[in-house]
Amino acid sequence: MELESVGDLALNLILTKLGPENVGRVACVNRKLRLSADEEALWSRFCSEELHLSAPLDPRGDPLPSFKAAYKKWREDFRMYPWPLVKRVKRCWDRLQGWLLTNFPDAAATLREGASEADIQELESVLRVKLPLPTRILYRFHDGQDFDESDFTENTPGGSLGIIGGYSFYGYVVNVNLLPLSKVIMETNHVVQHLGFSSRSNYIVVAASSTSGEKLFFLNCRDGQLHVGTRNLPFDGEMMPCVPKSLISSVHDRNADLQQDAMLLWLEEHGRRLQSGMIKLREDGGVRSICLFPEEPPLCSTAITNGVRIRSSAVFVPEHSDLQNEYLFAYSIRMSLIPEGCMANEMPCNFCQLYRRHWIIRANDAVVAHVNGDGAIGKFPLLHSGGKEFVYESCTHLKSPRGSIEGAFTFVPGRMADPKGSFFSVQVAQFPLQLPDYVF
Repeated sequence: MELESVGDLALNLILTKLGPENVGRVACVNRKLRLSADEEALWSRFCSEELHLSAPLDPRGDPLPSFKAAYKKWREDFRMYPWPLVKRVKRCWDRLQGWLLTNFPDAAATLREGASEADIQELESVLRVKLPLPTRILYRFHDGQDFDESDFTENTPGGSLGIIGGYSFYGYVVNVNLLPLSKVIMETNHVVQHLGFSSRSNYIVVAASSTSGEKLFFLNCRDGQLHVGTRNLPFDGEMMPCVPKSLISSVHDRNADLQQDAMLLWLEEHGRRLQSGMIKLREDGGVRSICLFPEEPPLCSTAITNGVRIRSSAVFVPEHSDLQNEYLFAYSIRMSLIPEGCMANEMPCNFCQLYRRHWIIRANDAVVAHVNGDGAIGKFPLLHSGGKEFVYESCTHLKSPRGSIEGAFTFVPGRMADPKGSFFSVQVAQFPLQLPDYVF
């Protein structure tokens, strides 16, 4: 090819199709190609496409003089890892951190800077494990979360900032943090000493509830699976997998570019749920946290009857379940009155009060219980048209890993002390109780 006959615009277009590695090779051919291969716009495009960088920043977020320098720095810092896997991990963290910065900046601020290779090697030496490649890269981007020691034992606002989130019912509160490597070592040693784990078990504790020490997540460094402890963990070490086994590649897979362990898959799925609105923030008593009760169908049901809207969903509670005999599900009921008010009588009323509830609980499609009672967990909420949702959580035990709940509420227009009409029934549409593919 006669290079002089090729215009700069056409040459730049050709170079963008070659990709960064081949552009580096082309730059060695002659002066004209070297000048074209140094164009800042070219490396800006590569940084945007591969790393989603809009400014020339190094892996720690510090500015660099050019996009070419930034790209070079990224490749140098992660040279020991498959580049496609590095890009995938960065996309995972970008999704999570982007959502947190927009919606929950207090939690975003708890994310630590990435761990060094020396930090990772120290953990591997102390715990005598070898971290799977995806997990190593995850920690290179962010070394878990910062939180006070007291957050593990006290239900404080600081303990609500876990980026995995949680749930509550009957005063039991779960909120899960990602542990930094120093706490991974501490918590893993604690488990080995107090739960009878072998010091060569290959399990390490990577996440835990800051408001309840009962919920622990374990990464098996040998096969890459993530587990959560059940009610029987202190007695026989019972755990259950958090990610479908079929999705986890072998840590001995020859194609290292395609390796994926449960930790990466788990965080990717969590990011998807946050971005899709399947799970959202909830505020309770002025404290905000990520709530794991689903907010979208098919896991969340919605019914509007006579102007009263009821939204319902459930989560599986592994740490209080026995996988051989009993499964605990927590459920969340959100009730509100639409702006048009109560439509149960010919004369609309702009407020109504809960009187009674009736639940039909099924296990494997068979009715196992009818529950009738006054109010909801001892409360008789007054709903105002267009007002805030009244939210309450409860729980139920099943002998089966699959079931459902449906039922009805009885309301009175106005107040029970001063009714504005006859009692009326409000539907609670069926919502599922089931073991999920991903356990959080």
